Amino acid sequence: MTPLDEALARFIQDECHQDAYYELILNTDFYIPLNTDADETPVEETDSVTPLVVEADGKSYLMLFDSEERLTAWAQKPTGYVVLAGFKVAELSTPNLHWAANLGGGYAKEFVPDEISWLKAASAD
Repeated sequence: MTPLDEALARFIQDECHQDAYYELILNTDFYIPLNTDADETPVEETDSVTPLVVEADGKSYLMLFDSEERLTAWAQKPTGYVVLAGFKVAELSTPNLHWAANLGGGYAKEFVPDEISWLKAASAD
């Protein structure tokens, strides 16, 4: 279990742990798959990238993973990625975008646009 898994488990058991979980989300470095056929080499900060957005059930999802291993397991092959802190992901997210964090693992979580807007506002404070 990663620290993010543990924080989500505490939050699920008791909502009083919500603030700690969201704080960790904002400060976690996420591995975000790119919409490219690139190999597993991370991109440089100066590179222009397009994250992979997955469409499902009429929603657009940005995929977030708290480790390269989880990203590779989900993608089922080495894939290009960018690493961004959660607060930066929130800052760059568009209004109708959903997040899918650690999809395929035991502690996956969907973030809805209102939740992401709240995270964006919280990170700006």
